[in-house]
Amino acid sequence: MSEPSESTYLGLDFSTQQLKAVVIDDNFNVLHETSVQFDNDLPEFRTYGGVLQTKEEPNVVTAPTLMWVKALDMILDRLRVCGVDFGKVAAISGSAQQHGTVYWGKGSRAVLQRLDPEKFLHEQLASAFSVSQSPTWMDSSTTAECKQLERVLGGPEKLAEITGSRGYERFSGAQIMKIHKKKPDAYENTERVSLVSNFAASLFLGDYAPIDWADASGTNLFDLRAKVWRDELLEACAPNLRSKLDDAVSSSSLVGPISRYYTERFGFDDNCKVVAFTGDNPGSLAGMRLKEGDVAVSLGTSDTLFLWLHEPKTTLDGHILCNPLQDDAYMAMLGFKNGSLTRERIRNSAAGGDWQIFNELLDNTPRGNFGNFALYYDVREITPGVVAGDHRFNKLNERIVRYSSKEVEVRALIEGQLVARRAHAEDFGFVIGPSTRIIATGGASVNKLILQVMADVFNSPVYVLETANSAMMGGAYRAKHALYKDELAFSDIINKLPEAKLLCQPYDDAAKIYEPMVERYRRIIKELLDEQKL
Repeated sequence: MSEPSESTYLGLDFSTQQLKAVVIDDNFNVLHETSVQFDNDLPEFRTYGGVLQTKEEPNVVTAPTLMWVKALDMILDRLRVCGVDFGKVAAISGSAQQHGTVYWGKGSRAVLQRLDPEKFLHEQLASAFSVSQSPTWMDSSTTAECKQLERVLGGPEKLAEITGSRGYERFSGAQIMKIHKKKPDAYENTERVSLVSNFAASLFLGDYAPIDWADASGTNLFDLRAKVWRDELLEACAPNLRSKLDDAVSSSSLVGPISRYYTERFGFDDNCKVVAFTGDNPGSLAGMRLKEGDVAVSLGTSDTLFLWLHEPKTTLDGHILCNPLQDDAYMAMLGFKNGSLTRERIRNSAAGGDWQIFNELLDNTPRGNFGNFALYYDVREITPGVVAGDHRFNKLNERIVRYSSKEVEVRALIEGQLVARRAHAEDFGFVIGPSTRIIATGGASVNKLILQVMADVFNSPVYVLETANSAMMGGAYRAKHALYKDELAFSDIINKLPEAKLLCQPYDDAAKIYEPMVERYRRIIKELLDEQKL
């Protein structure tokens, strides 16, 4: 390996729409960064948004496996043109969209092990896959298979207790089961099943790379506590599936040296290590440098919460995954579909589409909103499963059709959304304490007034990170950490990075105002869910 002062680290993210890559030095300075856009740079695969869908089967969403291979060919060439000295790269890691599956045909391992450095990867792997279109996380065509997996263990609660999630259509187990049912010959011809993450690692390793614990947690097949595949779930999915999966490994594992293909074609050092790749959500947790006691809140088209947990808690509304940074810890992930698009709808109706006016309305209303409280759902929510509709309440907790004041409407939207985020974080077992930090990211994190409400609702300071592309950066950080994990914790490795920027502090009376609102939210949600059952 190169001397530490000269070493660099390569991080990648095989996301839905593009492949991104970054090279950082030993002090975490970004040296080079580039990307390959699947739709624009690889038009021959005819994807839209990086995936393939048809009007006949809108719930079936796939991506051409070979497209990801060709994208790797392209991005390495682009990095070389940028002047990257691959000989200084000490370790490589990365992430990929979670839940997608790749099916290697019989004989593919031998092809991987004998890659010819004179040829492109995609030329040599063109016939390597028994299923040419990989199911992705956007696929929702496996409802029957999810129910079948839940029945194996005695219901959705039991499946969630063991694997971290109830049966989800996008999860890998149900997708593998469907492939076996619909394409039995292709399944029979499958030598190995990979997730997109360890498929990507396999390309660098020149052999089948193991699945890491964090991404294995997104399959509905993996026992979170025992860190092993559950045989009864594997058997329910497809015959001989156990023989087609590697044992899962710690997310910080060194899975092997880089393939000779890369040392000869690009000049990588023989000692360059491949570190286990993980899913994009665990990768983002690393990229956002979350620590114990932190909450990451991503405010995007959908809002997402990432939590650091010591013990997994059974829930039907979110996901528990193994923590990619600490082997005996866990991470929780909560998704809320009604995020920025819902905020934009109320902005358009109350503020004429102008964010500045929206912010003035929000700022002109006192915290607590005179006792008014509302929940807005453009579409059926994930957490919890409330159907679309707007639910407004006055200070007497009476239902009303609309608010007479635009100011009240705007504050009701923001407070309702953020109170829900806190309530579900607590229901997951997260304890908000004096050292809690809220790390805000996503499009709406540029709005300081929304972040002030977040600080008050959580009664915790809100920070923002300057770093974008957290999953890609997480790959580079994890690559370095894996080399020194026996000596240093992840937090020690990244201590040279600038601290997150403190943006908002809660007001002194925040707890007095918002803790009763969290309890009120729980009562309202129970009523709404009970009404749906009638």
